[in-house]
Amino acid sequence: MTDEQPQYHAKTDPQLEHSLLEIEIPPCPEILIRIIAETGKDEPDFNKLTDLISADVALAAGLLKTTNSPFFIRPQRARSVHDALSILGLRIASHTIAGIILRKAFPNSPSMVRFWEASARTARLCAWLAARLDIPGLNADDAYTYGLFHDCGIPVLIGRFPNYKDVLGAANLDAEMEFTAREEALVQTNHAVVGCALAQKWWLPEDMYIAVRHHHQVKALASGSDLPQNSRLFIATTQLAEHIVQEQLGLDMTREWPKLGAASLRTLKLDDEDLSFLYSEAQQILSSAE
Repeated sequence: MTDEQPQYHAKTDPQLEHSLLEIEIPPCPEILIRIIAETGKDEPDFNKLTDLISADVALAAGLLKTTNSPFFIRPQRARSVHDALSILGLRIASHTIAGIILRKAFPNSPSMVRFWEASARTARLCAWLAARLDIPGLNADDAYTYGLFHDCGIPVLIGRFPNYKDVLGAANLDAEMEFTAREEALVQTNHAVVGCALAQKWWLPEDMYIAVRHHHQVKALASGSDLPQNSRLFIATTQLAEHIVQEQLGLDMTREWPKLGAASLRTLKLDDEDLSFLYSEAQQILSSAE
């Protein structure tokens, strides 16, 4: 199975190749490998999948909670793991499970709890935006998965470099240099390339891990960008979600929206008036979040 895993330009992307060699990327957990192997069969066994997931109480609970989240408009509620698999479909269910397992792959600390809470909040808002904007090719479930994974390189680098939190602080405050370029100047790698390696290793779809790789690059959203359209939509939606969260919750403002905001709005075919309406609507969504 591993031999068939697609490679994202590994031979032509020295930075990715270097990160794969130098940074310890968490391996895809055995339970996720087994779930993906079963979902990839011509005739997947739903009962076997139900048993696999149900054996992990936290995983089963997380899948049900995500399936029944108010951020998704679903015609029915899941009462069991089998229901969740039927409602989501196997492709989306496997992505959702990967996101749930991701959090468990790293040590639990107060700073990591805050990181995952922020990631989950961004992911939920990405799902809401995808449903609200109704853009062809961008669905709420995929936007949610991408929102969870887009910064997944950060916990890897926190574990690798003792000073990485300071690096993040410097990159967040830099109004001129690209976020990932600032990281590279300080630790010779960045969370986007590491996150791409992890997302690829964990069998996320190509358009998602490509978006992870480029989500801080202005040129990724520029006219004539050769990135897949879905990748560009993922990047723009997540940038908008993070901006709205910061704007509406009064959090510390990073310098990313001034760099990528105009291109994100253009990619999503929005203008300043649309943004004002989204601010107002998102305030209610965020205030009702758990």
